[in-house]
Amino acid sequence: MKQLLTKGIVLARTNYQEADRILTILTTDYGKLSVLAKGVRKSKSKMAGGVELFSVSEIGFMRGRGDLATMVSSRLIKHYGTIVQDINRTMLGYELIKLLNKVTEDEPGEDYFELLRITLESLDQAEIEVELIKLWFLAQLLKLAGHTPELYTNIARKPLERNETYAFSYDDMAFSENADGKFGSSHIKILRLAFGNHKPASLHKVQGAENIIRSCLDLTQNILPNHIRT
Repeated sequence: MKQLLTKGIVLARTNYQEADRILTILTTDYGKLSVLAKGVRKSKSKMAGGVELFSVSEIGFMRGRGDLATMVSSRLIKHYGTIVQDINRTMLGYELIKLLNKVTEDEPGEDYFELLRITLESLDQAEIEVELIKLWFLAQLLKLAGHTPELYTNIARKPLERNETYAFSYDDMAFSENADGKFGSSHIKILRLAFGNHKPASLHKVQGAENIIRSCLDLTQNILPNHIRT
């Protein structure tokens, strides 16, 4: 039987029998895999180091007759060790991995792997705020699912103006001019970056971002359950 190789990130681990684990792994080539890692809980296991959480690894596996494959090798490529040194980063890492596992089907594209890899990479950088990383992750998740809000024109299809304030319509997925609205040009700039082709580090560079991230995150979190089953 042919051995297959792929890059992967562990989404979930379940202890099995005395020394084994069943792993759910998000891969670049084969979507989500369920693999049996035999003996991986033994202290001398050669594969244990390659299936750590918050890591990217090379996984060798063989298909079985059912849905469960057997892992035959693992090699650590990158471990994002700074994450576990901060409880807030650790908890957010667990939260976002769990969410991604829940909302993706068995065959998610490589874009989802990259989403998670960049998220871990960003969480590993202590200077980037955790709320900013969460905002970016949720925005990109919505984008991959085809639910990006309109961030350049208002409900009337007129360009958003720098000096106006806006309210957001969840039904229209767009902003409307409102004198009492809580969203301005700085919020819209952050949202454009979050939903665009940028990494969290780009959002971190926006002056004053820390003062408006909370309202942008609230907006994105309110959009999410309307379009993605969480």
